[in-house]
Amino acid sequence: MRKFSLLFVVWLLLGVSAFAQTPEFEVYGGYSHMIADVSNTSFNLDGGEANAVQNVNHWFGGMLDFGTQWGTRNGYNVNSQQVLYGPVFSYRRSKLVPSAYVLLGVVRGSQGFDGISESSTRFGAALGGKIDYKISRMVSFRVLQADDLITNFLGTHQSNIRLSAGLVFTFGNKNK
Repeated sequence: MRKFSLLFVVWLLLGVSAFAQTPEFEVYGGYSHMIADVSNTSFNLDGGEANAVQNVNHWFGGMLDFGTQWGTRNGYNVNSQQVLYGPVFSYRRSKLVPSAYVLLGVVRGSQGFDGISESSTRFGAALGGKIDYKISRMVSFRVLQADDLITNFLGTHQSNIRLSAGLVFTFGNKNK
C-alpha cells in the first residue's frame, strides 16, 4: 500500500508539473464577436480570430493577432479585419492561465463600418486579456479573450469591444 501511495504522489506531481510547463509556441483559433462603436451607438459583428504567441519565458511573450468580423448595418454589408502585434504577459501557476496584452497594428473597415463611407485602413490598438484553461499539455480552451479595439475613422475615436473563445494548441517547451 505504501508503494502505491508513493507512486500515486509521484504521478500526481508529474501531472501538475506538466500543467506548469511553458510552451514555446501557442496557436489559437476561435469565434469572435465585436460590438462596434459609432458615435455612441453600437452594432454587432460576428467572425473569427486567430493568434500565435511565442513565449520568451514563463511570463512574457509576443503575440501576433488576426481578426475578422462581418455583419450588416443600415443596409450595408460591413466587415473589419485586424492585424496586430505586441507583448503578452501571462501568469502560469495552475490550469487557469490569465494573460494581459497590448497590441498595435492596422484595422481595415469596409464601407459602413464605424460610419465610414468607403473602405479604409487605419492604425489600431487592442488592450485586453485572455483566460485559458489547460485541458492537456498540448491543448487549452480559451474561456474568454476580451479587448478594447481602439480605432480612429473619420477623425473620430472609436472604442470597439472584441470578444473571442476557442481552442489553443501548444508546441515546444521553454522549461528545457
